[in-house]
Amino acid sequence: MNRPTPHHPTATVHGYPRQGPDRELKRAVEDFWSGRRTAAELLDTAAGLRRSVFQQLAGAGLGEIPGNHFSLYDHVLDTAWMLGAVPPRHLAAGRDLQPGTPAHTLAVYFAMARGTGHVEPLEMTKWFDTNYHYLVPELGPGTVFRAQPGKPLTEFAEAKLLGLTTRPVLLGPITFLLLAKPVPDAPSDFQPLTLLGRLLPVYAELLGDLQAVGAEWVQFDEPALVRDQPPAVLNATARAYRYLASAARRPKLLVASYFDALGEALPVLANSPVEGLALDFTGPAAANLPGLAALGGIQDKRLVAGVIDGRNIWAADLDQALATLVTLLPLADRLDVAPSCSLLHVPLDAARERELDPQVLRWLAFARQKLDETVTLARALTEGRDAVAPQLAANRAARASRAASALTHDPAVSARCAAVTPTDSRRATPYPERAAAQQARLHLPPLPTTTIGSFPQTDALRAARAGLRTGRIDDAAYRERIEAEIREVVAFQEKAGLDVLVHGEPERGDMVQYFAERLTGYLATRHGWVQSYGTRYVRPPILAGDVSRPAPMTVAEYRYAQNLTDRPVKGMLTGPVTMLAWSFVRDDQPLADTARQVALALRDEVHDLEAAGAAVIQVDEPALRETLPLRRAAHPDYLAWATEAFRLTTSGVRADTQIHTHMCYAEFGDILPAIDDVDADVISLEAARSRMAVTTELAAAHYPRAVGPGVYDIHAPRVPAVAEFTELLRSAIDRLPAERLWVNPDCGLKTRRWDEVRPALERLTVAAREIRAVLEGNR
Repeated sequence: MNRPTPHHPTATVHGYPRQGPDRELKRAVEDFWSGRRTAAELLDTAAGLRRSVFQQLAGAGLGEIPGNHFSLYDHVLDTAWMLGAVPPRHLAAGRDLQPGTPAHTLAVYFAMARGTGHVEPLEMTKWFDTNYHYLVPELGPGTVFRAQPGKPLTEFAEAKLLGLTTRPVLLGPITFLLLAKPVPDAPSDFQPLTLLGRLLPVYAELLGDLQAVGAEWVQFDEPALVRDQPPAVLNATARAYRYLASAARRPKLLVASYFDALGEALPVLANSPVEGLALDFTGPAAANLPGLAALGGIQDKRLVAGVIDGRNIWAADLDQALATLVTLLPLADRLDVAPSCSLLHVPLDAARERELDPQVLRWLAFARQKLDETVTLARALTEGRDAVAPQLAANRAARASRAASALTHDPAVSARCAAVTPTDSRRATPYPERAAAQQARLHLPPLPTTTIGSFPQTDALRAARAGLRTGRIDDAAYRERIEAEIREVVAFQEKAGLDVLVHGEPERGDMVQYFAERLTGYLATRHGWVQSYGTRYVRPPILAGDVSRPAPMTVAEYRYAQNLTDRPVKGMLTGPVTMLAWSFVRDDQPLADTARQVALALRDEVHDLEAAGAAVIQVDEPALRETLPLRRAAHPDYLAWATEAFRLTTSGVRADTQIHTHMCYAEFGDILPAIDDVDADVISLEAARSRMAVTTELAAAHYPRAVGPGVYDIHAPRVPAVAEFTELLRSAIDRLPAERLWVNPDCGLKTRRWDEVRPALERLTVAAREIRAVLEGNR
């Protein structure tokens, strides 16, 4: 294809990372929380970051630039605010401030996100199958929506001052309602989707406001439609977009989906009166191509084709992407080029990773590089391949270099994986016998108390790690600092009365990166920050090649901690599925193969911990549920290899060695058989924000092992009262046998401060003792 096409495709994106090149947004928000920065100063910083992004997107050559994809905390929270869906309990946060002022707005907004000393925040959970967390809107039969268009209008105006007419991006009404949860006092049969008729006029009002200021297109994101949806949802979707398309004043409408194929929702949107669709054509969403072809295309609509993977960091196969685009050209009235989804899920710029081998850098495409890939493809369609021949050749060379690299393939790892047998991933002793042997070894009281693993990561710890990295302190000084922290953590846990202790993980800046830096096959970045939630950013490692464990990774810290106490100390590892899910995983072999490699490396560590005396070993798998494919047809295969990987990690221990796992911030009801199949002796789960909802699901499924439903929500800066803990524990005991219940926080404590953690854990243990006394008295 060496001639221009008549379509003149343009390049665009769905969204861009928010944080700034050096996480300026994180610092600004946290400074506001601490009182070091005013509301006006925070908003000025945010506006500056937005201007910078607008200019960068325009400078990269995008033909259309998205707007309203920035957020101070979370875009679903922003949508709830925009629609006036603010729970009454959060309004009290602004009662002493003048309504309508930035200080008042931010006080209520952040109360929804983080809670206050007396008020719980909105629940938090995973954004589809990504590692991004969103805040769950709360809706009830009495919810009254009202348009608050300030944010999208402000950001549109900011871009206009730069000479840019942006395409505002809004979370669509169907996805907003499907992501919401009923308010606590709602009738048991209430579903937020029943509020659609009440919500659509507010969206129509927003469209009119945006048209009035000059918006030509508005994008509605509807990723919920890539899940298996019943006829009621599909009918509601058709109804919603008929209504919005009939609005008297509106821009053109682009409905976007991503993360998987639309399936049965594709003809619903194709037949709707909107002017455009944005579809993902990467990974499992490649099924959108035959689906679109079977419909005969969307000849009356614009198609924004997501052919660049917006969730991973590997350089795209531009030849393959271009072939897909050529196939799509006759299937739409207008074809434009984009990444598959918002670039929120990848780091900003690979060019900043100067410590990586330059050869390896050629394999990578962070957000900035994906802009270039997108523009290259649009140029190829518009001007012909010859116009971008150097870029295509460089791309082929980089991909060939990666495929041939010794970093990618290790024959010894392949041979070990091939030798695995089914018995390697099953414990030899059934759970009831193991439980008896473990109790005989551990002598734990009823409702044993523990934590999930990490303790606060203080500024002093971060400074010590930075000092070691830069050479300001040597290994001996760093080890002395880590051991001092372990001593403090162990002493506090003993004083607080916890039954099973942890060493606190002071040496670990991140639960995945720490292990990735000690396994072969992984690469670490310095600037590869990605937003997980709010001001929490992580640097996912890059899983580039075959994985093995050269040496023990956690044994020294475990031994040191265990020598300080007579109480059992848990060995702490991150599980194989989470090591994949929270990394940028290789895309050149099946995920099941990569998971098996990581599991075998971790199995070696489990054996060494057990040999060092560990009676309790925790292998965390918070990502097991979040990585579940969005389509039910793909669930069995995923769950088979994911649970096998966990068992392969843990199944080689003795019967009296207790295996724990931890999962958090996801919906577990639909994978309870798989949770059973991992065969952990004890599982701890997020439960506080959902008021122990998971215990109902476990009881209904007759889950047969020990459970620690979290009673302390560690993602909010609150110190619950003893009564809150006891109320949650009583609720759990009403549903599950007390003899199989543990007492623990929802998640690790690394993001909390010591002045929160100390009283919270002291109260947690008091609550456990109170309930134990009641149980003893009832015998």
